Formats: sequence, structure tokens, C-alpha cells
Amino acid sequence: MGIENKINAFLSRMPAVKKVTKRLYQLGMYTISPKIKSEGNISKISPDDGMEYFFGYYDKSPWDATDRYMLCLRAKDTYSSVAPNEPAEIILFDTQDNNSYKVLGKTHTWNVQQGCMLQWLGPDYKEKIIYNDFRDGELCSVILNINTNQERVISMAVYSVGNDGKFALTLDFSRLHRLRPGYGYSNLPDLYKDEKCPDRPCIWHVNLETGDITPILKYTDFVNFQQREEMLGAEHKVNHIMLNPSGNRFMVLHRWINGTNKYTRLVTINSDGTDMYNLNDDNMTSHCCWKNEHEILAFAHKKSEGNGYYLMKDKTPQYEKKFLELTSDGHPSYSPDGSMVVTDTYPDRYRISRVYYINRNQINIVAKVFAPFKYDNDVRCDLHPRWNRLGDKICVDSVFEGKRGLYLVNIYVSNISDNKYKARGSINNE
Repeated sequence: MGIENKINAFLSRMPAVKKVTKRLYQLGMYTISPKIKSEGNISKISPDDGMEYFFGYYDKSPWDATDRYMLCLRAKDTYSSVAPNEPAEIILFDTQDNNSYKVLGKTHTWNVQQGCMLQWLGPDYKEKIIYNDFRDGELCSVILNINTNQERVISMAVYSVGNDGKFALTLDFSRLHRLRPGYGYSNLPDLYKDEKCPDRPCIWHVNLETGDITPILKYTDFVNFQQREEMLGAEHKVNHIMLNPSGNRFMVLHRWINGTNKYTRLVTINSDGTDMYNLNDDNMTSHCCWKNEHEILAFAHKKSEGNGYYLMKDKTPQYEKKFLELTSDGHPSYSPDGSMVVTDTYPDRYRISRVYYINRNQINIVAKVFAPFKYDNDVRCDLHPRWNRLGDKICVDSVFEGKRGLYLVNIYVSNISDNKYKARGSINNE
């Protein structure tokens, strides 16, 4: 582990001190560093109209099945609050008509990291979208036909949606907002904030055809599964549900906070809540993605080998360390055919983030962008690289021009000077 990551791990026990120390360090390094805004073959999708545009997380695609239309959120301010009370507009870009756009609607529940879970609804990814909203005093999800404007409201917000468009899994967004700002929703209070480990549901199955909601797991189910001593008396949450391609199994991060110590393990489970498997229990698992039905790529810690990207086989102890040059956390995803990977980094000591394109284990930097100090800590703008349906383009959210915007990065063309750069940066920012 490098010196910066060692310091980061130590300061993680003192969040307030960490924020101040990080800011002072980066201010100093930025003062003496060469100044760049961006490098790479980058083109902008969103307009320069004074508004802020972003899509959200890295585990879903803004493109429809034809790769012509792209979804996006538009808001006035994404830096003053992690989960603003002001509504955001849902935008549809036409990339074959000079990126013209129309407003599809509004959402009243969103955050700066994952938006409102806006995405195209399978299995055709052409006519229907789904997103979270806050209506009549309750969190909900909305299925909207963009051609007819007909909508159907589901009585619960969704987290991970199955590729068949028939069901979704979800979690407690209010508790998540309290314990991890920027990932939950601020509309409703955490009703169980005084309970460190509620004997109450934390993951639900949502039938998108009938609207039926079924709780499948409680917080206590996680604590009682291969219990560790550090779990006792700790405060528990779950986050980052991701369904595998067929939807028959999902991964989730079980996280608990005991005093100043934070722990994470990666658990995989059948979509009905059965057959839990403890896939990685070495205290830190960060960003993950499914490579296929049975393999998961994760930036994680292994006691025998340290931090890095690991390809793990579900329901087995088998794993392989990948991309050895990449030593800092990022948001990885496989191309639709499973042959390529894109990932990114958090801003380094000079406030520069990078996008990596990996093909047959050859790692190339395809973009570098500056992150203004205005966008930092919980309101930071992660790049969250995402593939299109064909697998020949990626898009990112970025703030190198002063506001959040949606950008394309050409992964096959690079004019970056330091392609052999070894990634440096903080880890486990979610």
C-alpha cells in the first residue's frame, strides 16, 4: 500500500480531519502542478446553458437500444446539497440531431451520485424508461412510455432493475441517506435511526408488472449470517445492489460501523433472498460489476495481496488479481460482449481524474479531466464511465468546464501523454 493510501486509511477513522487534510494537501499540490482542464478525445453531449447535466451511476447505460437516444438529468445546482429538495428534469438527447433534446418529466427525489436511478426499461430498451420520484408523500418509481407519455406508478423506489423489465430489487433509501450522504434520498426521515440493527426489512423484491412489493431480507439476516464480533453493537446498512445478467442472483455490500471503524463485505444472494454467500470478507470491498452470470470484478482488499481489482467466482473461494498497475479505486464495467473493461479514478493530488480502457489486459488512459474544488467530498462528480449498447462508446459525467456535463470519450483514440501512469488516489468512496 502506497503512503497516500496508508494516510487515507488512517484518516478514515476521523472524517472531519480527513476532509480538511485532504483539501489542504490538494490545494498545495495543485498550486505547484501543471494546469489542465482535459486531455483525450472528449466531446460534449449536454449544452452550455448554465444548467447542470449528469446521468448518475456506472452500472446502467443512458443509451437506448439503438444507441441514438440518451437519458440525462438536468438541475440548477448539484454542489450545494447531496440530495436536493429542488426537482430535476429528465432529459432525452437525440445524438443524431445535433444533440437536440426534450424534457420528459421531473423527479422530486434524487442525489448527486446516482441520480434517480433513471434508465431504459428492458427487455427492448426502446419505449419505456423507469425512474424514482416522490409523490403524495411517498417514494415511488415511475414507468413512462416516452412515445405515448403514459405512465404507471409503482409504490416503491427501485434500486437494481432486472434486464427483463419484470422486477427490481430495492433498499431503504432514507437510512442510506442518513448513513451515506449522496446515495439515498432526503424526502423522508429514517424511521429507525435509533436502532443500530433493525429487525426490519432492508431489501425488497418489486414486481414491476403487478406492483407487488415483497420484503426478502432484514438487517438482522445479514448480522446473523456468518456473524463477526465487530458486528455486535455496530450500526448496519446495505448498499449497491446489482443483479446479474439473468436476474436470478444479486450482489450487495453489507456495511457496518463500529465506533471509528468501518467494515464491508460482499455478499451474493438469490433474487428471492435465499442462498447467501460471503464472497469477500476482508473488510473492504468497493465498486463491483458482474462480468457474466457467475463472475464479479471488484476493487477490494485481500489480506494476502492487498488492495486491487479482483475477478471472483460466485459461491467459490476462487479469485484472480487483475490489472496490477491499477492500485486505486474506480468504477469498473465490462463491455456488452465481456471482452473489454472501462474504469476511472478519483481526483489525484493534482485534482485530475482518469478514464482507463482495458483490452486484453492492455491498459490505456483515454481521458484526463480536472475536478474543481467546488465539487468535492460528498458533492463530488465521479466520472462513472458507462458503455453504450454496441460497446464502442462510453460516456462520463464531468465538471472540468465548471458545471456537471455529459460527455462522450472515444476509447479508441488517445492523445494522452502519460499512458503508463500508475493510478494514485483515495479508496472506498463508494
